[in-house]
Amino acid sequence: MDILLVFAASIFIVLGIIGSFLPVLPGPLTSWVGLLILHLTDSIPMNWTFLIITLVFAIFIWFLDYIIPAIGTKRFGGSKYGMIGTSLGLIVGLLSPIPFGIIIGPFVGALIGELINKSDSKTAIKAAFGSFLGFLTSTFIKFIVAIIYLGLFIAKVWEFRQAIF
Repeated sequence: MDILLVFAASIFIVLGIIGSFLPVLPGPLTSWVGLLILHLTDSIPMNWTFLIITLVFAIFIWFLDYIIPAIGTKRFGGSKYGMIGTSLGLIVGLLSPIPFGIIIGPFVGALIGELINKSDSKTAIKAAFGSFLGFLTSTFIKFIVAIIYLGLFIAKVWEFRQAIF
C-alpha cells in the first residue's frame, strides 16, 4: 500500500512542477498535496510541523502568484486585459509548435490584450512587457518552490527507503 501512496505522491509532485507553468494548476499547492500523501504512508512518520510550514509557504506563494503579475502590469502602465492576455498567450504558447512559444506567447497575449483595451501601441508594448515580466517572475518563484518540494520528497523517500520498499 505504501508503494501506491508513494507513486500517487510522486504524481502530485510532478503535477506541481508542471503547474508552475500552467495558470490553471496551483503548482506549489499541488506539490504540497504530494508531500501530504507521502506522510500518510505507514513507513514515513507524520511530521505536523513540516507539513504546516510547507503548507503555509505554498499558500503564501499562491497569493504571490496573483500579486506579482498585477504589480508588473500596473508598474508598466497595463490593465486587466494585459494580464488576461498574458494567461491566454501562455496557453496558446504551450500548445503551439513554435519554439519558445511558452516565452513568446505571454508577451504577445499581453500586447493583444492591451491593444484590445484601446491602448496606443507604445503604451501597449510597455504594459505587455510589464505583464510578461511579472508573469515570468511569478512562474520562476513557483517553479523554484516546486523543485524544493521535489527535493524534500526525494529526501524523505530516500531516508525511509528500507521501510517503503
